Amino acid sequence: MNNNSAKSPMIVSFGEMLIDFVPDVAGVSLAESYAFIKAPGGAPANVACAIAKLGGNAAFIGKVGDDEFGHMLANLLNKSGVNSDGICFDKDARTALAFVTLKADGQREFMFYRSPSADMLLKESELKLDLIKQAKIFHYGSISLISEPCKSAHMAAMKAAKQAGVLLSYDPNVRLPLWPSPEAARDGIKSIWDQADFVKKFKGKVNGYKVKTVDTTGAGDAFVGAFLQAVAKDPNLFNDENKLKEALVFANACGAISTTQKGAIPSLPDKAQAENLIKEAK
Repeated sequence: MNNNSAKSPMIVSFGEMLIDFVPDVAGVSLAESYAFIKAPGGAPANVACAIAKLGGNAAFIGKVGDDEFGHMLANLLNKSGVNSDGICFDKDARTALAFVTLKADGQREFMFYRSPSADMLLKESELKLDLIKQAKIFHYGSISLISEPCKSAHMAAMKAAKQAGVLLSYDPNVRLPLWPSPEAARDGIKSIWDQADFVKKFKGKVNGYKVKTVDTTGAGDAFVGAFLQAVAKDPNLFNDENKLKEALVFANACGAISTTQKGAIPSLPDKAQAENLIKEAK
């Protein structure tokens, strides 16, 4: 963690961290792929790394397997400058795996290996509540709502954050294959909708950026991380249209840059890269 980040408001991300396997060739289905590139991922972890890459103060709470992939992910968070005190290791369950591709028609295709994976087994008793209570923003998705005991841990973490006056940030992050049915997904995702202070759901328009896209995995997380960092620094920006637009333009640039390399976390930009893209587009 850099010295500047330690002084800035902390953003805690909660949920899954996993390994994405991405085809080494663009535009093919998973079945057509001959080889895959291993890339760290999981939306809440991506957001934490995005914040840290921009110089922010980020922490992650979640569970991985006590296996090679789990320790690799924990080490990656540390190297990225993310506080990993909230990570637990499960001796019996494996770290989750996801195979993801962007097909020629632009649609993403997912295949998950979780039966169950370690992230689904996080218990309420394993939560680092002190870390959550220190945060300015507590960020989470919906995948941690799918099954117990993680669902109860998720609800307890939200409650602790709310009681401590922490802002709640929710990314619905719809992954239908992981839910028992589309109806269960809709009901589960909407069940906590009204408790969040802000939800990843956008209306309106800011400038986009033309880049050479290779892999869109994690682009939304790069956007969210950049935007949350701006909100943590200045929660009043929602009342200032110019400041809000500036934050959204910067977040958009971060999202665009993140599509130019394979994998969600390896492609995250730093502040200078985003600023340069904004300058070049003017």
